[in-house]
Amino acid sequence: MKRFARSTVPEPAPTATWLLLLALTGVTYAIGELHVEGPVLIFGALGVALLKGRLIAWRYMELARVQPLWRLVVGAWLAAVGGLIATAFLLAGS
Repeated sequence: MKRFARSTVPEPAPTATWLLLLALTGVTYAIGELHVEGPVLIFGALGVALLKGRLIAWRYMELARVQPLWRLVVGAWLAAVGGLIATAFLLAGS
């Protein structure tokens, strides 16, 4: 069976990834507790959520070890969902 080339991006240890996810959850909580409103709240929380989604997919779903096409598909899916949410927010404000 052919092994696929690993990503050139260095992988953090699982514990480091978990700690980063925990810190990002804290950032999202802080954004809410600071009573931030409007685009800063939406795009800040959305950006953190997309970053967490990417970390989970690459590290825990092992996308760092598969064909680049799969990484592209999952990355495009995350970008599309984030873009649709951002578009809905911008259109709702009009």
